[in-house]
Amino acid sequence: MQRIINFILRYRNAFLYGFLALIALVMTVRSHSYHQSRFFNSSRWLAGNVYGTGADISSYFGLREENRRLVEENEELRRLLFNAPDDSIQPLDSTLSVYQVLSAKLIKNSYSSPRNYLTINKGKNDGVKQDMGVITTKGILGIVENVSNNFATVQSILNTKSNINAKIKGTNYFGSFIWDAKDYTTAQLIDIPRLVPVVVGDTIVTGGMSSIFPENIPVGVIKKYDLNASQSFYNIEVELFNDMANIKNVYLIENKDKPEIQALESSTLNE
Repeated sequence: MQRIINFILRYRNAFLYGFLALIALVMTVRSHSYHQSRFFNSSRWLAGNVYGTGADISSYFGLREENRRLVEENEELRRLLFNAPDDSIQPLDSTLSVYQVLSAKLIKNSYSSPRNYLTINKGKNDGVKQDMGVITTKGILGIVENVSNNFATVQSILNTKSNINAKIKGTNYFGSFIWDAKDYTTAQLIDIPRLVPVVVGDTIVTGGMSSIFPENIPVGVIKKYDLNASQSFYNIEVELFNDMANIKNVYLIENKDKPEIQALESSTLNE
């Protein structure tokens, strides 16, 4: 306490000067309309900046909640899109939905080995099942392979074991979408017949001939293609839409009709 008193006594002249200056400023502002106008304009400018900065800070810390809300909205919109009858955009009763969509986050990514796997932060307790398709907002990512209570591993499309039905957008020419383990930005579409007109820049999408992915989910664009005279099929290089080295939010797709389809196909093969 003594130190505070000594400090005040030491700088008493400065405190007195500041006090008198404040009184002079208040009297000047109150007695002159011009000064009043400038003072209040300055006050509003200062207050506006303070409130604006406060709003910016509040918005920054609210980004996580805003991002969560947007992911949930995307989840619902994708469910409606995958289940829209006859390319309609009319809302669909959830009881009639064939495809269910679940959002998740990537917690581990791999893209530099021949057999790449990803790990997501949801598992059996969240409704994740083996063989669910996994996509991002840009395109396909892989297929769920193993599931624990709270996590799941995903076989990436950047895996030499991966083989997904795909086609050239706007056509019904289907092929197999695979990866040759050379470049994580590019995969290959094979088994497209040589009679098909192929153009660099054409979009590749899922074919819908499997019970995992809905039809027409984006995959990538044709980067280049090769066809020797002795070959009957193209070897097409596809530049992926996904940046496989930079992925965070994903969506899992479940085909509710898949068990029935698999049971029917199995019984047909065993006849």
